[in-house]
Amino acid sequence: MTATRELVDYLDALLETSAIPDYGNALNGLQLDNSGQVRKVAAAVDFSSRVVTEAVRERADLIVLHHGMFWGGLKPITESSYARLKMLIDNDIAVYSSHLPLDKHPLFGNNVLLSRELGLSPSADFAWTKGIPIGVRGEADIPTADLIERARQFARMHGGEVISTSHAADRRTRRWAICSGAGASYETLHEARSLEVDTLIVGEGPHHTAVEAEELGITVIYAGHYATETLGVRAIAEHLADRFGIEWTMIHAPTGL
Repeated sequence: MTATRELVDYLDALLETSAIPDYGNALNGLQLDNSGQVRKVAAAVDFSSRVVTEAVRERADLIVLHHGMFWGGLKPITESSYARLKMLIDNDIAVYSSHLPLDKHPLFGNNVLLSRELGLSPSADFAWTKGIPIGVRGEADIPTADLIERARQFARMHGGEVISTSHAADRRTRRWAICSGAGASYETLHEARSLEVDTLIVGEGPHHTAVEAEELGITVIYAGHYATETLGVRAIAEHLADRFGIEWTMIHAPTGL
């Protein structure tokens, strides 16, 4: 058993929560308190009824999320919103969320962990957002088709599928970049081009990014928003369990996206 405040203070320092800018609805840090103790932490990507129900079943005292309780913006606490909040309070479950701080962390971040899952070694920063780099990039020399297959196997393990833009059968990936989640945008594509990146790996992106990528000569691998952001929360929960001698679990609630 560990004091909730001790865990929160540790996470805030580890993830540099107060120092990293983010979107307003992220509201990084402790989002809901409990009575003060944690025996078991549950990790999940999104805040949803499925996740809260499973956390109750697992008897977790703390949920660590990537997309927190307020990700959808301000709305009345009625119907499902009320039911989720009531379940959390009735079962004394705290909620902690970390978005961009977790994306960019050099040890537990979604991007660095995804690169390792794909057999890539990051050597530089990528995807500057709000004045800070969120993603990673590096060099390789592998058939692009092989990299797509690695991404496909990874995504399927996490309830997703891979889509990639067209590429020549003999194309090789020599300079790659990763930005998990909604990582494909006009900005990341043109940043990639300026760095002579030939392969961009993301979670998802708008339709026009596939068109733009073809114009720029960049292969984009869309490996799934959910799948590419399972890694950070899982790593953080496991780390907390090891450091503080508590239990942990991963709650999977794939969206298919």
